[in-house]
Amino acid sequence: MAEMNTTETNETRKRRKTRMGIVVSDKMQKTVVVAIERRVAHPQYGKMVTHTKHLKAHDEENSAKAGDTVRIMETRPLSKDKRWRVVEIVDRAR
Repeated sequence: MAEMNTTETNETRKRRKTRMGIVVSDKMQKTVVVAIERRVAHPQYGKMVTHTKHLKAHDEENSAKAGDTVRIMETRPLSKDKRWRVVEIVDRAR
């Protein structure tokens, strides 16, 4: 039975949402604000519109800086606003 439980947790872990975004703020300790952009068609006119969402993500090493492109993954609630964590820094800001 213990083996089944570990298998279930591994499968649910694989289904976590991941997003790519740009760090817009690194002023907090162990937290970065990541801007996620998505392009959607306007419902009536069809023109592509960019929607931006700001998410707070946990950055344990304080390694991500403003302008970096990062991959974040959904996680359990870490604070009032933090539900994501930084998985990797894809591209450093120049």
